[in-house]
Amino acid sequence: MNASTLDDDSTESREAHWIPLSDLMTGLMVMFLLIAVLYMMRVEADSNSIKQVAIAYSEIKDALYEDLNKEFHEDLPKWKAQLIRSDLTVRFTEPEILFANGSSELKPDFRVILADFFPRYVRILTSEKYRDAINEIRIEGHTSSSWENRVSSDDAYFFNMGLSQARTRSTLMNLLSLPEVSTQKDWLRAHVTANGLSSSHLILDDHGHEDSARSRRVEFRVRTDAETRLAKILEVSQQ
Repeated sequence: MNASTLDDDSTESREAHWIPLSDLMTGLMVMFLLIAVLYMMRVEADSNSIKQVAIAYSEIKDALYEDLNKEFHEDLPKWKAQLIRSDLTVRFTEPEILFANGSSELKPDFRVILADFFPRYVRILTSEKYRDAINEIRIEGHTSSSWENRVSSDDAYFFNMGLSQARTRSTLMNLLSLPEVSTQKDWLRAHVTANGLSSSHLILDDHGHEDSARSRRVEFRVRTDAETRLAKILEVSQQ
């Protein structure tokens, strides 16, 4: 066997090893490309799902605001209340009507207001148009940052936390006792929550200072199932 023959055999051997390696690299490139395509398709699907949820939420929120505003716009001024479009909050902001200072007992005027407001409010939220889209109705109690005695800011916060929780509980107890909502009591128990937030969400005046009177308030806030649906989409997308 001459040198030329040996060189040919060596070249063929190298080519025999090179061809499978080339095929392997090509296969890996195709696999990575498929993964990239599938990932982009998944991202696009998630993006479309999120977009659909956002559109549905916006439509429900706008429609619910219009229905609540139509129902209550004449009553809100005399109740010293307001309907906030951005988060569908009904805010009662007149502390002299709501509770006595340091007390969780509803004043008679507030009981009268709630007896008028809540059955109409529930009728809208439990209608076929919105019932399945409502995730939670939050009754939120808010206080100012002050307390009767001169205590530390931490003590005042926790004293007001207990007070705000007691006030929302007494408000919820009063509402569930109304005969006009008795047929919806099971649904209300599953969807209405009482939340005492102390002074964690103060209302500020135009100069950025605490408005103590307006900070002492009760709010009814609607949460739709959009948040839950978005959370499920994000959970799936991370798997």
